[in-house]
Amino acid sequence: MAYVACSFYDARGSLPVYRPRRRRQLSPPLLLAAYCLAVLVLPPPRLSRAATSSSSSSTVVTHLPGFDGPLPFYLETGYVEIEEETGAELFYYFVESERSPSTDPLLLWLTGGPRCSVFSALVFEIGPLKFVVEPYDGTLPRLVYNPYSWTQMASILFLDSPVGSGFSYARDPKAYEVGDISSSRQVLTFLRKWFDDHPKYFLDRPFYIGGDSYAGKVVPLIAHYISEGIKGMQQPIIKLKGYIVGNPITGDKIDTNSKVTFSHSFGIISNQQYEAFIKNCKGDYLNPTNKPCTDVVHTIKKLMSEVSEGNILRPICHIPSGKRRSTMEDVSSLVEKHHHYQLTDAPDEPPFYCFYEYRYYLSYFWANDNVVRIALGIKEGTMAEWIRCRRPPILPYASDLPSSIKYFFNLSTKGYRALVYSGDHDLLVPFTGTQAWIGSFNFSIVDDWRAWHLDNQAAGFTIMYASNLTFATIKGGSHIPPETNPKESFTMAKRWLDNEPL
Repeated sequence: MAYVACSFYDARGSLPVYRPRRRRQLSPPLLLAAYCLAVLVLPPPRLSRAATSSSSSSTVVTHLPGFDGPLPFYLETGYVEIEEETGAELFYYFVESERSPSTDPLLLWLTGGPRCSVFSALVFEIGPLKFVVEPYDGTLPRLVYNPYSWTQMASILFLDSPVGSGFSYARDPKAYEVGDISSSRQVLTFLRKWFDDHPKYFLDRPFYIGGDSYAGKVVPLIAHYISEGIKGMQQPIIKLKGYIVGNPITGDKIDTNSKVTFSHSFGIISNQQYEAFIKNCKGDYLNPTNKPCTDVVHTIKKLMSEVSEGNILRPICHIPSGKRRSTMEDVSSLVEKHHHYQLTDAPDEPPFYCFYEYRYYLSYFWANDNVVRIALGIKEGTMAEWIRCRRPPILPYASDLPSSIKYFFNLSTKGYRALVYSGDHDLLVPFTGTQAWIGSFNFSIVDDWRAWHLDNQAAGFTIMYASNLTFATIKGGSHIPPETNPKESFTMAKRWLDNEPL
């Protein structure tokens, strides 16, 4: 018998509890009613005894609801307390390398957003699981093995960070008031405690930090903190070797200004519009200072809206209300999801028109199922409603690191290995901007710009610098290349982690 997690408040307004219901297909009105009390703002006023029991805890998961048979890999989930005063705990999924766990590197992976759950990386991107995309009929969505999982060459520690993302939680509301700097320090605290509990994973194995999109701001900052700890001989000494970032947001204006150059090169805006932008805006897209600049920026934004920002070749996902989603924006609750994402046949992306978005829809049902939560070891009463992304204003977040570019530079000058990759059809963080800030470092070139190959075809282009920094594009790639180009992304990461040329 299958169950669905539904939330209800008691008369005193206490924490919603999950009450199992026999699963059945709900009509839109009933679906709205069932979830009209879903909680979008954390934290709850009080937590159950299971939630307040302390500090670090872990669960070895051998079976997952929706996956047929035992898991063919080692999965551990758990919590690590990072603030005793607020009761803040970060939730993680740890998958041991399927190749050689005693010698393969350990990779900490963070998801962007900010405030998106790392579950996205586990089941949509580089992890060993993926959803079967099929019409939701009221039963638990199905999972299958991902043949392009990066766990085939590394052990991966997937972390829900900052607090409030995914299943990470806190007792005190103050704990949710974090930003780039404070959340990065919390990750460092998490790592030191996690290594204390898992000493074998830092003895002789190389350690890397990775992430995509907004993680491009915090990954180099966390690596910086670790490098400072190594210099100061702080225990345990983490054997950091480098980092991996995909389509990284840096916070610098170069990210946004590069959208204009990118749009021009792909024929989204005309020569005349591009020249007017250069002449009147002095290359600054964010701060128009005169009417001609304001006018041309308005025109450019309108033209950009005609394409999907995450991948300019992918059809825009239309929704029944007549609105459409052209960016990587996420809906916030099941009520929205039911109305926004309907399965529609489309010849150019069979079998579903909103294929990628629909997987997010399925993840909501899966992660909010009671049986799933028990299997994952989720503490009862800590997360009334799992939402893939809790971006502001759902929960606050301070983008208090203006630019992470200097940290990328400093890490390279210290000799840490780096792989920066970009899907070359991403308008959200164009590869042209990433290429530009890397080029501004003026590092000498070891291996000049060339194609890298897969199956006797160019899979992208790459360049390697003397500072151990490699930049690579993935041909046809989106904002999250492992999501849309899994084979190419897998091959690129494997070669780099194995210290082979791309």
